[in-house]
Amino acid sequence: MARVIQIFDTTLRDGEQSPGVNLCPEEKVEIARHLEKLKVDVIEAGFPITSPGDLQAVKMVVENVKVPVIAALARARQVDIDTARQALEGCKNPRIHTFIATSDIHLKYKLCKTREEVLDIAGSAVKYAKNFVEDVQFSAEDASRSDLDFLCRVIERAIQAGATVINVPDTVGYQIPSQFGELIRKIKEKVPATDRVTLSVHCHNDLGLALANSLRAVENGADQVECTVNGIGERAGNTAVEELVMTLSTRPDYYGNITTRIDQRQIYRCSRLVSKLTGMVVQPNKSIVGRNAFAHESGIHQDGVLKEKSTYEIMKPESIGLMNRAIVLGKHSGRHAFRVKLKEMGFDPPEEEVEKLFLRVKELLDKKSIVSEQEMEVIIEEELYRVPEYFKLCYFQIFTGNKFRPTATVGIERQGELLEEAACGEGPVDAIYRTIDRITGLHFKLLDYSIKAVTGGKDALGEVNIRLTDNGTIISGRGVSTDILEASAKAYINAVNKIVKKRGGHYGDDRS
Repeated sequence: MARVIQIFDTTLRDGEQSPGVNLCPEEKVEIARHLEKLKVDVIEAGFPITSPGDLQAVKMVVENVKVPVIAALARARQVDIDTARQALEGCKNPRIHTFIATSDIHLKYKLCKTREEVLDIAGSAVKYAKNFVEDVQFSAEDASRSDLDFLCRVIERAIQAGATVINVPDTVGYQIPSQFGELIRKIKEKVPATDRVTLSVHCHNDLGLALANSLRAVENGADQVECTVNGIGERAGNTAVEELVMTLSTRPDYYGNITTRIDQRQIYRCSRLVSKLTGMVVQPNKSIVGRNAFAHESGIHQDGVLKEKSTYEIMKPESIGLMNRAIVLGKHSGRHAFRVKLKEMGFDPPEEEVEKLFLRVKELLDKKSIVSEQEMEVIIEEELYRVPEYFKLCYFQIFTGNKFRPTATVGIERQGELLEEAACGEGPVDAIYRTIDRITGLHFKLLDYSIKAVTGGKDALGEVNIRLTDNGTIISGRGVSTDILEASAKAYINAVNKIVKKRGGHYGDDRS
C-alpha cells in the first residue's frame, strides 16, 4: 500500500515573504487556482493579521478554491487566531496554523519568556483555535535549534490541547540531513502521541539543504512537507515542491511506495505563473523547471539523447507539462486550431478571452515568419494576467547614438486622452522611463531591470522584467515584444498600472 505524503504549499504565505514580492489578492487567487489544479493537499493562503490586504486575500482564496484544505497562519495570540478564523469563514476545509518559537535563543532575545510560559502559551493557543476549527496545526518555530526534551514537551502539550498537525521547522536552514532525520525519529520515539497526528516539516534553504532535509524527514516518518513553487521564500527560500515531488516520483527504487497526490503535468505551468506574478525569474539551471533542465548543448550529450533519451534524461519533459513541441500554428491557422493549441499548452481561458489571444498571436506572426511555442506562451500569459490599463502605451520614439544624449518621445493614453512628453536619459531605456514619469506624474525608484530572449535568433521575442519601489512597497512589471525598447516601456507601464491598482485607481499624487 502506498504511503502518501501530504503537500502543504506555502507559496502564498512564506513564498510571498521573499524580498521584493508583493502579490495583490487577485494574483493570490490566480496562483491558488493553479495550486488546486496541481492537487496540493493544503494551501496556506496567508497571514491574515499582518494587513487588511492579506486578510482579504485569504477570504478570496476561500471563496474561489474548494478542494484543498485552506490554512491561515496565526501567532499564538487570541487576536491573531480570531483574525484567522474570520478569514476562513465559510471555508469547506479550514485549518488554523498557529505557532510560537521554542529555541532558547528565540525565547531569550525575541519572546523574552521562560520555557514554562511558552509551554502554557502553546497549549492555550491550540485550545483556543480548536473552538473554531477541527483542524489545527501547531508549529514550534526554530524547532531544529531547540532543546529536544523541551521541544517534545511543547509538542505533547499541543497534541493534548487538540492539535491535528504538528510541524517541525528548520526555520533558519541550519540542520544537516542526517541530524534532521534523527530529530524526526527521536520526536516520534519520545512523543508516542505523534502517531495520532500528522507530523510535518518546514525546511529553509540557507545552506542549500532544504530538499535533502525534507527527504530525510520523510524517510524517518514525516507525513507532510511544507513547500513552495520554485522554492521561493524568506532569505534563500524553502523546499521546492517540484523538486520534492519529482525526486519521489523518479526514484521509486529508493523511496519504494512513498508518493504524493500531485498532478505532475501541472508543475511547469504553475512554475511559470508564480515566476510571472512574483517577478522572480527562475534561474536557467534551476532543477526541474529551469530553462536548461532539459536542454542539451554538448555534442556527446546530444548524440546520446538522440539515440536514447534515458542516456542523459532521468525525467521526461512531458511529465511536468513541458511539451517542447515544434511550431504548429502559423500565419494562416484558424481559431479552431488555436483553441486546440491553447488546451495542449495547458491554458483554459474563458471564451471571451480567446479572441484577444488569437489576435495577439496573429500580430506577432505578422512581425516574424516563425513563432515558437515559448513565444506564444509569454504572449498568452501577458494577456491572461493583464492588470487594468490606467495608462496604455500608444507609441514611443528614441533619438540616440554614441555622440548624443538619448532622448525619448512617448505617447500614452489615459482615459481616452493621448498624453505626450519627451525627456533625456542616461540611456534609451532611462529616457523612456523618465518620459513616462513626466506623463503619469508618478516617480518611482527602479530597483531591478533584466532582459532575456524567449528563444534564440535575431528576431526573438524579448522579455523584460523590472521591479519598482513605491513608498517601501516593491512591485514587479513585465513586458514582451520583438523590440526590446518597447518591451522595456511595457514592463514599466505594467508596474505603474499595478501600483495605481493597489492605490485603488488613484494616481493624482506622487507618494514615492
